[in-house]
Amino acid sequence: MLNVKFVFVNLFIEDIEMLEARFLHYDLKLVEPSFGSALTDLIIELDYLRKKKLGGSTHPKVFFQLKHIFHTLESIGSARIEGNNTTIAEYIETKLLGSKKVPPSVREIQNIEKAMAFVEENVNEYPINRAFLSEMHKKIVDGLLPPPDGEGDLTPGEYRKVNLSINKSTHKPPEWLRVDDYMNELLDFVNRVDSPKYDLLKAAIAHHRFVWIHPFGNGNGRTVRLFTYAMLVKTGFNVNVGRIINPTAVFCSNRNDYYNYLAKADKGTDEGVLSWTEYVLKGLKEEIEKIDRLLDYNFLKKEILLPAINHSLERKYVTDTESKILKRVTDLQVIQASDIKEFFVGKADAEISRQIRKLINKKNIGK
Repeated sequence: MLNVKFVFVNLFIEDIEMLEARFLHYDLKLVEPSFGSALTDLIIELDYLRKKKLGGSTHPKVFFQLKHIFHTLESIGSARIEGNNTTIAEYIETKLLGSKKVPPSVREIQNIEKAMAFVEENVNEYPINRAFLSEMHKKIVDGLLPPPDGEGDLTPGEYRKVNLSINKSTHKPPEWLRVDDYMNELLDFVNRVDSPKYDLLKAAIAHHRFVWIHPFGNGNGRTVRLFTYAMLVKTGFNVNVGRIINPTAVFCSNRNDYYNYLAKADKGTDEGVLSWTEYVLKGLKEEIEKIDRLLDYNFLKKEILLPAINHSLERKYVTDTESKILKRVTDLQVIQASDIKEFFVGKADAEISRQIRKLINKKNIGK
């Protein structure tokens, strides 16, 4: 009985807090950490890593195939923050089968992947302006029913024309009549020419400000995480030239932490904004350390590739011969028909090539 009362009291308190949600204006500005702070150390370290070229014992083709896999995982993670419960297995199966008719939960993740591809293809050629955001948001909500039936938006690509509240938040976004002004201010802030030492601070602060404004009717969370990715890519944190691989990994690992640190920044204090920024940059540093491990082929082979092959063989996803081929690929990273001839005694080269093609078609190995 005591437990029931405790739960009831907690729910009552949460309801009261939601009733107290209110809009609190504070100025958008660069909040600078003190020189001796842990945040300053993070900024200095990440600025060095931004300029460090990719390098390691993992073959580039293998690494970029992994990049694609991790992007898929992070698209799933971004959707999960918003309550999408699609499993990795369900999504990958749909992807491998190439199904044209998919459930809305899968479509939501596909949309994130398409929006991510749009960012990578265009962000270095175009400014991050209203048109860029509009296109990104359209891709995020494409083909999805608007709430309460789905995760789409009644007005894709357009700023909201209604007032909103955010679930489980004491922050109330600004009235819709002020969204244009606040977003213009934010985009000016993002595109303002400042010293590169402020790039990371600006990216973290801009992420929070976007959520604080909540410019769209729906899809704000999915859009802002790619908005942040676009800022990081534009300032050099891109896997093709720099050090980032997973655009939303910083925010996906712990949903509660993500919302708690956003709430601290909602108060508009320098302390709250700096706390949020440190949370973001710690996550980015952990992401870079993850990349360094993937670039170490001994680690990649031992901890990821071989266990995955053994697991696939145990579950009969691959045959014994296919597992031997995959392990040879793992040893050499790049193979040709002559490298696996011993597994096909008496078979012509054309037959060996067909077996390799079969594994490629099954997505077990890449071209």
